[in-house]
Amino acid sequence: MTMNKYKTLEDIRMAKALLSPPGDTLSDTIESYHLTQADLAARMGRPVKTVNEIIKGKTVITPETAIQLERILKIQASFWLNRETDYQIQLAEISEAEKFLEQEDWINKFPLNEMKRNGWIDFENNSLSKMESLLSFLGISNIEGFERVYGQKSHECCYRADQRGNHTNNAIAVWLRRGEIQAEEMKVKAYSSALFKDSLLKIKSILANQPADFFNQIQSLCAEAGVKLVHTPCLKDVSMHGSTHWVNENPVIQLSNRYKRNDIFWFTFFHEAGHILKHGKRALFIEGLEPIKSEKEAEADEVAIEYTLSKRQEVELMRNLPLNNESILMFAKKFNTHPACIIGRFARKYPNLNKMGWSLGYFLKIDIP
Repeated sequence: MTMNKYKTLEDIRMAKALLSPPGDTLSDTIESYHLTQADLAARMGRPVKTVNEIIKGKTVITPETAIQLERILKIQASFWLNRETDYQIQLAEISEAEKFLEQEDWINKFPLNEMKRNGWIDFENNSLSKMESLLSFLGISNIEGFERVYGQKSHECCYRADQRGNHTNNAIAVWLRRGEIQAEEMKVKAYSSALFKDSLLKIKSILANQPADFFNQIQSLCAEAGVKLVHTPCLKDVSMHGSTHWVNENPVIQLSNRYKRNDIFWFTFFHEAGHILKHGKRALFIEGLEPIKSEKEAEADEVAIEYTLSKRQEVELMRNLPLNNESILMFAKKFNTHPACIIGRFARKYPNLNKMGWSLGYFLKIDIP
């Protein structure tokens, strides 16, 4: 990246010292022709002051000026324009490098080392390289761009977060951006709400059986319906289970698999699916970070409950307490769900059941490639 050539303030000072405007070349050229600035100005039909400012780099060489110089000095207009362009780019690079060095504190608010370990970005051990890599990853050009795109309530997404976790706006933005990049790399069909509903019924059967390649299977079914399903591992300061947003005309479900536990994964998946089905493409809200659950988050929960273990099914289970291994397996088969979803639901009311879920092998630790 162009900025990486400037690593320190001394690099910038040296670049400034070596910087040569196109006027230097023009001055040498007219001297070789034994012309003065006044002579050149007369031949161009321009004021001497204008020629002097071009030579000092205070006035740019325009296409009109370049054509005039070609006629008088027999050097192609493209040469003068390229010389001017190179000079202006160098000026801009130096100016930005100086600005970036002043923004080192802002850079360090991002989980750069974790992003590098994950292979999301790469950079050298200097502020300018870090800034270039970060801005490129985020798809912005400066801090102002970050505030406009990723500022509070400016990113069109809805996400479910663990209220016990830590959250930083910058880390959340990075996690969401990574999911966006993953989604952009996927090719899926046009989104169809009807097909997605059909896919969810098939996915419920995958939930019940939980084959080893379950993620690939549900990802393919989602793709057929035009939904992009991506897995983005958690960052240290991002305690979200998942998010839902849109990339162009396709909805995206982004899952972190934060606790790597099967019942939590499945509830989160269907929760995010609920946002797609109920809240449309342009729903703009950020939920999950505040202690009070929003109406739309509750609606998404209702969808997840219906697909994992409905309220009607929960009532039937309550009538058959106490549950044991045999009855849990029987009801799981009857409801086309997984025993982990049954124990996980009841463990919310009776936390001691968590131990039962692990001891009976219902809770499974899952890893997504």
